[in-house]
Amino acid sequence: MTKKWKRERRNTIIALALFAVLMVLERAGAGLGIPRSVLANHWIIMIFYLVPYLIVGAPVLKKAVLGIVHLQMFDESFLMTLATIGAFATGENAEACAVMLFYQVGELFQQYAVGRSRRSITDLMEIAPEFAHIQREDGSLETVDPDEVRIGDVLVVKPGEKVPVDGVILEGDSLIDTAALTGESVPRRGKAGDSIISGCINGEGALKIRAEKEYDDSTVARILEMVEEAADKKSRTETFITRFAHWYTPIVVVGALALALIPSIITKDPATWIYRACTFLVISCPCALVISVPLSFFGGIGAASRIGVLVKGSNFLELMAHLDTVVSDKTGTLTKGEFKVQSTEPAPGVTPQRLLETAARAEGLSTHPIAASIRQAAGVSVGQNPEETENISGKGLLAKVGGHAVLVGNAGLMKDYGIDFVETKDPASTCVYAAEDGHFLGAILIADAVKPEAAAAVAAMKREGVRKVVMLTGDRKPVADAVAEKLGVDEVWSELLPGDKVTKVEKILQASRPAGGSAKVAFIGDGINDAPVLTRADVGIAMGSMGSDAAIEAADIVIMDDDLRRIPAVVRIARKTVGISWQNIIFALAVKVLILILGALGIANMWAAVFADVGVAILCILNAMRILAIKDPVGEIGVPAARRAA
Repeated sequence: MTKKWKRERRNTIIALALFAVLMVLERAGAGLGIPRSVLANHWIIMIFYLVPYLIVGAPVLKKAVLGIVHLQMFDESFLMTLATIGAFATGENAEACAVMLFYQVGELFQQYAVGRSRRSITDLMEIAPEFAHIQREDGSLETVDPDEVRIGDVLVVKPGEKVPVDGVILEGDSLIDTAALTGESVPRRGKAGDSIISGCINGEGALKIRAEKEYDDSTVARILEMVEEAADKKSRTETFITRFAHWYTPIVVVGALALALIPSIITKDPATWIYRACTFLVISCPCALVISVPLSFFGGIGAASRIGVLVKGSNFLELMAHLDTVVSDKTGTLTKGEFKVQSTEPAPGVTPQRLLETAARAEGLSTHPIAASIRQAAGVSVGQNPEETENISGKGLLAKVGGHAVLVGNAGLMKDYGIDFVETKDPASTCVYAAEDGHFLGAILIADAVKPEAAAAVAAMKREGVRKVVMLTGDRKPVADAVAEKLGVDEVWSELLPGDKVTKVEKILQASRPAGGSAKVAFIGDGINDAPVLTRADVGIAMGSMGSDAAIEAADIVIMDDDLRRIPAVVRIARKTVGISWQNIIFALAVKVLILILGALGIANMWAAVFADVGVAILCILNAMRILAIKDPVGEIGVPAARRAA
């Protein structure tokens, strides 16, 4: 709680207590010995009521005066000031004080609710590191501002300190707390050779880190920039409410003046009609709409941030509520993006280890991901190189290893050299064959492993109302089809170039929403080549941990821990957010229209007006705060909707 909020709360409590005392004295004062002449004196009673009125209403009066001075008067403060002054003028002192008092009570509720919503987002702002320890050549440590760190600097991060920039761990072994960045509550183990991102908190042991990026290009700086920009991107609903309030308030003031003047001239009873006009002003104050709708979206963005998802604006959250089709890249998005040896099929008399080691040494000079995966599986370092190597374009290589001629490649290479081999049929894997001195050693099956949560995420998207999930990839058709079948996607397009992906998304966009339709298309990607597609889709979703800088910049939503289950969780948050905002709009307008009519007819008094303004605003705020009650929808992703509802 801020000092300002505490001060306003204190003033409101004091004013409320004084108001209650005055109400009792005004109605039962004669029995308490107060002279009737005092109780009947309009000016004395008004002065008494002005004390709590000014205690609680001074900020509102000040804002109204400043609005008039700057010719920007048509806001809630002006309406409240005009209505309460009119009520005092007609002798309705208690009602005038009550309007200002309960208006401020509503403002306190609003500030509290915004504070709770903002806390989810401002927690992210606290991830910014305040300093960095650079280890100099003589071993000494120099503490500097993170902005002063340069690529290649060796940093020391002590237990409990934040990692200042993205880098690679050189020495040390520790638990890394990434909760503020990814929403993941369980710390990760970090050891030498692992990448580490800025903003994480080092748990137990000291770490030496080599800086891979400068601070401005690091994860934490990009996150803070995205959070700051998010507030500028309003949803269509918020924009509508802003435009509505811009025109609505002047119309209400003109209507109130007409209600005060025209019937007064006809009936010769100005006091009655001025009171009704003041009631009309209080009822028509658009607080409930102006406060609760942005608060709903602010709470939705906060709820998403708590599960490690950055939404770059409430407009993108609103689009997620109308999500119809999800299009996804394969490598690094639905799969891990890491080639690994899945299995081996050695020839008779050959052990799996001999097969792997022979192929690994032959591939010792290669930088290809498949070669790296074979070396990793065999435990052979890059330094153990072959004596000679000859690349056979599109087929593999011929290498001399320890005096032996080794062939490593595809089936075409085996056929070219007349090797008697057994061909392996596995559409989901890349098959690498090896032979030594003309003898077949066996086959190595390599594949990019599917993310363990991917199938559950696809199923959950459909449960949340996504009609179709499409996969686009540049990979071979047999591999793409096998992955698509495993994940349960509805449509797959393979062997695509980056430009082809944009063309496919264009067609999906046209097909997904006929003329006048509101269905939206999201694209999920992680690579530089995905940036054009992320920009073209209605909503671009990027992987924040493995994703390239270009993809993260182009995306509208960033999943910080690359967990695909966050997507259906955000869809659920978005739909709840939009649903609550429209509940508030309909409820507020319905109550106001009803009581406006009753007020104009003299049936509803100032107390009913207080409910129509402050009461409705508080109810709408409480309704909007229900979004903050969402815990972690990811934990429920595997639970069918019927069971969740139960």
